[in-house]
Amino acid sequence: MGKPLRVGMCGLGTVAQGVLNVLRDNHDAITQRAGREIQLTQIASRSLKAGVDLGSAEFCTDVLALSRRDDLDVVVELIGGEETALEIVRNALRNGTSVVTGNKAIMALHGNELVELAREQGCSLGFEAAVAGAIPIIAALTRSLAGNQVGWLAGIINGTSNFILTAMTEEGQNFQDALEEAQRLGYAEADPTVDVDGIDAAHKLTILAALAFDMGFRFSDVYTEGISGVTAEDIEYADQLGYRIKHLGITRRTEAGVEARVHPTLVPKRQLIANINGVMNAVLVQGNAAGPTLFCGAGAGDRPSASAVIADLVEMARGIAFLPVKTPNVSPPMLAVEDTQSAFYLRIPSLDQPGVFAKVAGLLSERDISIEAAIQREQAIDTTSQQAWVPIIILTHVVNERVMNDAVAAVQSLPEVVGQITRLRVDQLTDG
Repeated sequence: MGKPLRVGMCGLGTVAQGVLNVLRDNHDAITQRAGREIQLTQIASRSLKAGVDLGSAEFCTDVLALSRRDDLDVVVELIGGEETALEIVRNALRNGTSVVTGNKAIMALHGNELVELAREQGCSLGFEAAVAGAIPIIAALTRSLAGNQVGWLAGIINGTSNFILTAMTEEGQNFQDALEEAQRLGYAEADPTVDVDGIDAAHKLTILAALAFDMGFRFSDVYTEGISGVTAEDIEYADQLGYRIKHLGITRRTEAGVEARVHPTLVPKRQLIANINGVMNAVLVQGNAAGPTLFCGAGAGDRPSASAVIADLVEMARGIAFLPVKTPNVSPPMLAVEDTQSAFYLRIPSLDQPGVFAKVAGLLSERDISIEAAIQREQAIDTTSQQAWVPIIILTHVVNERVMNDAVAAVQSLPEVVGQITRLRVDQLTDG
């Protein structure tokens, strides 16, 4: 056995406590696999949590001071947030100390700077825990699938949104009731904006796109849409059409450039990823050698996230760790969402009059938009006009989004349309 890997950890929250527990519980196996002991020698946090066993580690309340120590091999950043966490990582790398972080926000927003800094200092920078918890997706993209050219990947990468959509699907709940249940169970924060508006997933997709396509971290180019507009009716209609609605992060390499988008998506029920429910995460990767591979597991939690942190530490202890992201010389162009192509689901609230569907179909046909399937539902009463109306449900073939925007605007302007049109994207998650 070689000398112990000396580790300092910033943070003592849920994930950090998971790291303590897993290092203790699996000490012998981890030491054997790493080839030397991973020794947690220093811990810094704003306060010492009652009942937490720090083992032989020294404790202090100054996380920035820990990040500047010169007697550590690795600094683990697990405090969350952005400003202080970023300063911790910068300090350690500038000091020539390798870093492990689970912070998707600082990697998505500052990853280009941090990767270059690590390269200049000859340090390792591990961030397996930043995406999809226990799922080893970063290791897969950079090692196991290194012989592939990735065509696209799609992921359920936010457990809160997946839990809400699952509750709406299985229990018929509306969005607000499902969100409140997620908050009661601790799956959603009191302010759930980052999760339900897609920001958390966009951070993670930024990282996955950088890895999949050997390009920089480009968070500002990721189109982001949340799930609050999805209704129980949409979920029911999608089911009748053979689909489930999932909140996906999707990135593709096309001849025109790379697209990266986060939004609710109708996925065929036959796809395995359509059946990943609750707070679970999953990432489907299409490689030109391996074909489609699906990675699924716990996307958050103390021990699942600790598993990812320790995986990076083991690599560093073995002395074979490397920067999983290259500093790109040339980055491919990123496509605006208007320039992407997709099939679409439309729910059009229209007056129950003869010829309305024909008018809608005509406006779509004028723009070369083909209808794959349609449903016309039972009557309701428009509270403003007191006229009978029906929702028209249409599934289209693949079309350019800019063309669809124009079509939706034209249909929306019809006097027979009595409410806002709902539009969701549809993806078969195949190469075809």
